[in-house]
Amino acid sequence: MTKTVLVLVDIQNDYFDGGTWTLPQMDAAAANAARVLAHARAEGLDIVHIQHQAAPGAPFLVAGTYGGEINAAVTPKDGEPVITKDRPNSFHNTGLDAHLRALGVTDIRLVGAMSNMCIDATARAGRDLGYNIEVIEDACAAKPVIFGGQDLSADQVHAAFMGALVGAYAAVRTVDDLGA
Repeated sequence: MTKTVLVLVDIQNDYFDGGTWTLPQMDAAAANAARVLAHARAEGLDIVHIQHQAAPGAPFLVAGTYGGEINAAVTPKDGEPVITKDRPNSFHNTGLDAHLRALGVTDIRLVGAMSNMCIDATARAGRDLGYNIEVIEDACAAKPVIFGGQDLSADQVHAAFMGALVGAYAAVRTVDDLGA
């Protein structure tokens, strides 16, 4: 028997317009994440919010700042745990795995930011821990990067990371695929 949990990763104010680490598609990703969240609540799924808390002096997602707060689009309700982390992998030195195992979770549905960092790291770690991973790609956002003298747009980075997850690490779907 399968049991699915929705994990919302780092949907925090610094990633939105006016934040210190703006992601070009964050508004659209957050709107889709809100749809996935509403769908999960309606289905009665367990929900976990992940909040990155960087140390003072970090460039973004600093604990105790407005930018480090979870965005209002996906505000946790009473009873929905918020697990804090300080690394890209949501399982690293957190209670996430123990919490999911206590619930009997077999499948993790992921949304959030950044596709090329915390979503990728969490999906891979989750799969390595034995969970079935589903990434809702249009409820995730990436940051553009420069590598090897090439400017890669956020869309290119997102596509590359989603493509790399498909198969061995995750099923990659859209909000519409869920019927949300």
